[in-house]
Amino acid sequence: MTLKDLAAELGIHVSTVSRVLHSESDVARGAASKETARRVRQLAQERGYSPDPQAASLRTRRTRAIGVIVPRLSDIVLATMYEGVEEAAAESNHSTFVMNSHDDLDEQRRKAEIMLARRVDGLILGDVHAGSSLVDDLTARHVPFVLMNRRYPGFPSSTCDDTAGGRLVADHLWSAGHRSVAIIAGESYASTGVDRTQGFIEKWHELGGDVPPASILQSRFDTEGGRQAGEELMRTSTRPPSAVFAVNDFAAIGAMGAFRSAGLVVGQDIAVVGFNDTSLAAQLPIPLTSVRSPMVEIGRCAVDMLRKVMNGERADSVRHHPELFVRESSAAAGVAANKEVSFQ
Repeated sequence: MTLKDLAAELGIHVSTVSRVLHSESDVARGAASKETARRVRQLAQERGYSPDPQAASLRTRRTRAIGVIVPRLSDIVLATMYEGVEEAAAESNHSTFVMNSHDDLDEQRRKAEIMLARRVDGLILGDVHAGSSLVDDLTARHVPFVLMNRRYPGFPSSTCDDTAGGRLVADHLWSAGHRSVAIIAGESYASTGVDRTQGFIEKWHELGGDVPPASILQSRFDTEGGRQAGEELMRTSTRPPSAVFAVNDFAAIGAMGAFRSAGLVVGQDIAVVGFNDTSLAAQLPIPLTSVRSPMVEIGRCAVDMLRKVMNGERADSVRHHPELFVRESSAAAGVAANKEVSFQ
């Protein structure tokens, strides 16, 4: 079954059939009426017509492929976001492929060039660094792209509202009676850690508290980084804080191990709060209080934004709403262990 066959059966010109079947909108602009477009699509489905993707690529100079670059796909947060990317891309008849940059600037640029050499229609960058020149270079080359997970001023991004998430944590810990806190702040080049830390500090100051600079520790976004930060906190503090906010669940889990090794009982001697609410958080021996970010939706939204950019339309950044789930790791007096409460 060819386009000519469909056109002959419908009694319309083959170019009209082609425009309808290769348009992303319900009605191809100027190509056909709504009723004609419906008849074309219905007959194509009945006759089992399937466009040749290679021929379509030659006609439109589009491959319907999207490249995605993340720090590490082994990171469950990025893997979950990529699930959302893949779902939304498939719904719009796009294919995706993903590459790891290991959060290295040279690798980011190299992987972007590999993807562009494969003629992807656009890029989703999940690993942008503060101060990186890559986004400016891609813009100068008119490469369609959007950001995911991390934001960069002036460029469209799909992220959690990390600042709001940090404020939720500060409000929770203050309400639970904590006044001495520390922050395991992640990497300084990642907007996620920066915004979560800043949101916490802003709210803490509004409530009347103070976070000394010495109580803000940079760390990697993994369990080993969290453990090292927790050990440093125990080693350098004459008196440990009563609560710790780690801007990533894995860093929080690593810190909990360090506190346990120091003889502290998490949830009793010291409160710990993480971020992202990964599937592990509620299943730990001491369930972890964490801010839930809508990871799948962040990925899906990134695809919708990229499609707008690829079509020459304006794409505004979206900050998705976080929720705080309180569990045993930071349970206040009077809150039963294992009881989960959602704050929005």
